[in-house]
Amino acid sequence: MYDTLIIGSGPAGMTAALYAARSNLKVAVLEQGAPGGQMNNTSDIENYPGFDVISGPELSMKMFEPLEKLGVENLYGIVTAIEDRGDYKIVKTSDESYQAKTVIIATGAKHRQIGVAGEEDYSSRGVSYCAVCDGAFFRGQNLLVVGGGDSAVEEGLFLTRFADSVTIIHRRDELRAQKVLQERAFANDKVSFIWDSVVTEIKGDSNKVTSVDVKNVKNGQISNHEFGGVFVYVGLDPVSDYVKNLGITDEAGWIITDEQMQTACPGIFAVGDVRQKDLRQITTAVGDGATAGIQAYQYIAAHS
Repeated sequence: MYDTLIIGSGPAGMTAALYAARSNLKVAVLEQGAPGGQMNNTSDIENYPGFDVISGPELSMKMFEPLEKLGVENLYGIVTAIEDRGDYKIVKTSDESYQAKTVIIATGAKHRQIGVAGEEDYSSRGVSYCAVCDGAFFRGQNLLVVGGGDSAVEEGLFLTRFADSVTIIHRRDELRAQKVLQERAFANDKVSFIWDSVVTEIKGDSNKVTSVDVKNVKNGQISNHEFGGVFVYVGLDPVSDYVKNLGITDEAGWIITDEQMQTACPGIFAVGDVRQKDLRQITTAVGDGATAGIQAYQYIAAHS
């Protein structure tokens, strides 16, 4: 029986573990991959206080190291369900079941697909959702980035390290990204834009992507453009299917909490990108984690 079981080891989960462990709770983190979550897929982080620039993997390890010293247990598995038994919770994976007095959900969000023909067919053969993971495989290529937010522009700029050219396609006539990122993109000779347009089909041969059909949303005209790869950044979907039976999510699957990170199920908290919130950043995830770690301690103290 753990005092606190944290599902996910991104910045929110690791911070929750830190604060819960420092409150002398018996803490475990249940993860299906390396500590850090999506931070591991980020090359340069420029908006985390205390660092001018730091890589995602490096920041992940800096957050993880104190947890080992505090005796936080590491568990591995993919969660399939959570059962609320009142005084304790059961967290089920495909192989094991764990009991805990409190659970902190920190499973984050995953990249949304654009849902067009050819996207799944050419996944890992020219269609990618992670420039840091796959960018080096596209040296000398002409690449397409789908999206207009921070992630699309940041990853597009990263791809210019390898590609001959990067084209950003956006369904509107202006970007949603931060102004500083927009300025960098507009100033980069390798970056160009296709405005007011969406991808309708990704095409290729038996091995890789070769071109993309694009539709102008204003006049309906469809054109074909040659690209060696497509990188998709059109939003996120919460990783929360395993809690839908608990009634703690909105219609889109984002987990609803109060300011103390408490869900509608007493003793179950949610933090980071999986929460229903406006801003999804490392800094806000860390704040959520700190709050939940303390609230878990206070919940256990009140119910002991």
